[in-house]
Amino acid sequence: MDLNILLTVFTAIFIAELGDKTQLATLLFAADKEVSKLTVFLGASLALVLTSAIGVLGGGIVSHYVGEKHLHYIAGAGFIGIGIWTLLKTWNQTAI
Repeated sequence: MDLNILLTVFTAIFIAELGDKTQLATLLFAADKEVSKLTVFLGASLALVLTSAIGVLGGGIVSHYVGEKHLHYIAGAGFIGIGIWTLLKTWNQTAI
């Protein structure tokens, strides 16, 4: 196991997940006084593990058909597209 890759992936995912909708949903579930915090933790953890497994499997499959360089371009274009879409959506909502 490459410790540098492990730490890089951990750091990137940890930062990306801070304050996102998943964390806020988990916070809301845990805020219910009648709900077991352990149950919320286990449910949220299992969901994140499963979605990560799907991402890893999908990435493994895609990498057989698309080169790494092209994947970087596609991912970059996708993030830029999402950013533009978010800006336009926000701009349209404030204009109304």
